[in-house]
Amino acid sequence: MSDPYQNAMKQIDKIAKIINLDPDIKERLSEPDRVLTVAIPVKMDNGKIKVFTGFRSQYNNARGPYKGGIRYHQNVSLSEVKALSAWMTWKCSVAGIPYGGGKGGIIVNPKELSIGELERLSRGYIRAIWQFIGSDVDVPAPDVNTTSQIMAWMVDEYAKLTGKLDLAVITAKPLEIGGSQGRTEATGQGGVYVLEALAKEFKLKPSATKIAVQGFGNVGYYFALLAQKAGFKIVALSDSRGGIYSEKGFDVETVKKYKKETGKIQDFKGAKNITNDELLELPVTILVPAALESVITKDNAPKIKTKLIIEMANGPITPEADVILHDKKVLFVPDVLSNSGGVTVSYFEWVQNRMGYYWTKEEVFNKLKPIMVNAFKEGLTAARKYNIDMRMGVYSLAVQKVADAMKLKGI
Repeated sequence: MSDPYQNAMKQIDKIAKIINLDPDIKERLSEPDRVLTVAIPVKMDNGKIKVFTGFRSQYNNARGPYKGGIRYHQNVSLSEVKALSAWMTWKCSVAGIPYGGGKGGIIVNPKELSIGELERLSRGYIRAIWQFIGSDVDVPAPDVNTTSQIMAWMVDEYAKLTGKLDLAVITAKPLEIGGSQGRTEATGQGGVYVLEALAKEFKLKPSATKIAVQGFGNVGYYFALLAQKAGFKIVALSDSRGGIYSEKGFDVETVKKYKKETGKIQDFKGAKNITNDELLELPVTILVPAALESVITKDNAPKIKTKLIIEMANGPITPEADVILHDKKVLFVPDVLSNSGGVTVSYFEWVQNRMGYYWTKEEVFNKLKPIMVNAFKEGLTAARKYNIDMRMGVYSLAVQKVADAMKLKGI
């Protein structure tokens, strides 16, 4: 198994050569600003104390407070959290929002905890890190296996510890306590704004643009639904159990209803059943991996028939596959850009909390669209300027912005 943080550092090595990065800046970016490892004692329902290990990595704050989610998973590691904090730095930089990057995690399988144990664990995590977070310092959010309810407990615990209610300390909260309109579908909506910009760039007519979406969770569902509403043709969909294909295209709401009733999307009336692997190799205009990481590898990359890919999952294409796809002249819009709608709307939530003034969903999306479109244009321009794939183009742009901020501050 490769080391996530070493992978993140290899990317910086590659980018440093492309943009001729100042060696002192590169050296400073070789380690996070701060990494916390904390012990979280939790009184379990059986009355015994169990100690969980938690982490918070604060990678870089040259452009603003650290920003990044907290994940609850049995495989959380220090290396993973450090790598994710670096990638969050680039994601915020690409979107042009005034944040640095951070990430947190607890080694736990939350499915094994009762609601009470989960609440005590979440509050315990904040007690362990509260002196190192804050709306001007580090702003956590949900990630894998964490929810808006968990964020609500954390905000409440932070208020108890500090003696004041600071809603902007954590984002993706429930609407009732300072959450933002549109946060649920923000990642999918941001991806559709990228899709529209891509279609405009390559002069694609939406009704003639066939799209295959792998993944029917929150991101995949909203991407497919909103793309269809924008006039695009969704010809293939899949969930973890398999997929469906129809040349005519699908009504996404009807498929969602069918899945709710049957627990699957296969055997949908009038559609051909396909595997997840087959979906990736369909001759569509645009492929959208929106489920798992590393689904396009050196083994199946040569069989990919599309010329355009929008990454909505995190890391769906392996580095080896990147090279093969670039050689095949496949343009792929990287995850740090295409799925940054979520963190951008989290930024809007933070702004609204600080102003004490809240926007409608329409206002939120009107503000999101130009940010996503501008990030796409800048990323594509950088890729063409350096004659590299769009992932490296986007990363180059992001690292350069962070480096410029570090130089101006005299770091």
